[in-house]
Amino acid sequence: MDMYNRSSSSQPLSVAHGAVAQGQPIDLLSVAVLLHVQDDVAIARIPLNRGVKLRLPPACRRDGVDMLEVTQRIQAGHKVALHALEQGEAVHRYGSVIGFALQPIHAGEHVHTHNVAVGELDQRYEYGVDVRPVAYLPSDQRRTFMGYQRPDGLVGTRNYVAIISSVNCSASAVRMIERCFSPELMRAYPNVDGVIGLTHKSGCGMQMGGEGVQQLQRVLTGMALHPNVAAYLFVGLGCEVNQLQEMFEQIKFEEEGQWKTPLFLGLQEHHGIAYTVDEGARLIGEALPRVNMLRREPISISELTLALQCGGSDSWSGITANPALGYCVDELVRQGGTAVLSETPEIYGAEHMLLRRARTRVIGEQFVERLHWWEQYTALNNMVMDNNPSPGNKQGGLTTIYEKSLGAIAKGGTTPINAVYNYAEPITERGLVIMDTPGYDPVSVTGQVAGGANVIAFTTGRGSMFGYKPVPSIKIASNSSTYENLIGDMDINAGVVLDGVSIQEVGMQILDEVIAVASGKQSKSEAQGIGEEEFAPWILGATM
Repeated sequence: MDMYNRSSSSQPLSVAHGAVAQGQPIDLLSVAVLLHVQDDVAIARIPLNRGVKLRLPPACRRDGVDMLEVTQRIQAGHKVALHALEQGEAVHRYGSVIGFALQPIHAGEHVHTHNVAVGELDQRYEYGVDVRPVAYLPSDQRRTFMGYQRPDGLVGTRNYVAIISSVNCSASAVRMIERCFSPELMRAYPNVDGVIGLTHKSGCGMQMGGEGVQQLQRVLTGMALHPNVAAYLFVGLGCEVNQLQEMFEQIKFEEEGQWKTPLFLGLQEHHGIAYTVDEGARLIGEALPRVNMLRREPISISELTLALQCGGSDSWSGITANPALGYCVDELVRQGGTAVLSETPEIYGAEHMLLRRARTRVIGEQFVERLHWWEQYTALNNMVMDNNPSPGNKQGGLTTIYEKSLGAIAKGGTTPINAVYNYAEPITERGLVIMDTPGYDPVSVTGQVAGGANVIAFTTGRGSMFGYKPVPSIKIASNSSTYENLIGDMDINAGVVLDGVSIQEVGMQILDEVIAVASGKQSKSEAQGIGEEEFAPWILGATM
């Protein structure tokens, strides 16, 4: 992102520096971030005390006014009004509307939830007008990583064995089988990343053949066929709505390239818990030597599918971490790779910008249809789209879903949008694609991974300890304070952008880390064993 500040001679300050008190007038751009000359607000880099006088840059002065006085203390990351706004007037950040004034706002006031809210947007959808050809690197110039080339043509970044429950009724049996494979036992299989249990809270009390059970089956079969899973065992109860036989019909074992032996057990058919656990442990034990024989080899990063996530966002996320990740995405796409933008409710209000990059009108209209579905879905459940942002987002300076979305879409970089997928659908197009998911991180990532993502890049402002199995998650902090406070959990500090490091430099650092982690380096969440409880399929429809 080219911040207006970059054209100023002011030296950027770290948000960790102390508050600015009253005294001589100071340049706005030395203590705040202005993203667009048409913005009505600037973002305080450091706390601004009441009475501080700020000298406005020439491009954003109105009616000859070149100075404003801060009228109340404004925390770092929060917004200060650059000029007066009338009640009902649109408030701009990123050069776009982030909300509407609930009351008259005076220059120098704190702009947040007490005086700004969402309203009716008059969005103009223009499809594909900003599509630009991607300057792809020749295949012989593309970077490589050390991955697992699978017989079906897919590429893994990890080498797991998964035990998957078809229904919550078999979840305890899955955990018991998993516990049979202790760290001491697994030392005999150094090339296996682990035996993981993927359990969930659904699988019955659903409509037979309905959308909910079909979506769950997409998730579970997607995990079984994922390139990071070298062998799998399904465990069911037997009488559940989500029948194992139906899932196996989706897997289509007879198709060429299908290389994993289908293993499944039913508790009712196999005489209950004890026998099923013993038999499950035997089947997994037989698979481990075969999985352990698999080895990494050099593979083009065109085979990486990067899941894009943000959680615990703050006002800096759309200025530092998300644009840096977007730069990484552009470079990955330029080298033939794939990136998956999701969290549909966190695109709401910023969709007009993405639609300008839709490769075709049909692709753009597919995404608009999903947004309309979300409007109906939230209304049906007595919610509104502005229920997101969360309390933590608001504490970090984000006021409305429009503001959050405008920062969130920066993760997607600048390349064309090549496809729109429903939740957990197999991802077959390369380049930047969108998958429709909720904004809730575990549920969103589960869909992305079931669709084929083999690395996760996760930006956070407030701090998230998110990890995932069987796919590694890289955590990118939006500010230095969070990075330093959670240094055992954060992989990259994008907050250095506020100290003058370029978006491009941090973006390349992220790409380097993606390649290293894809090659086997443990991310910080992975090293702490985080990731199984985060498997959370999206449960659609009524539970009966």
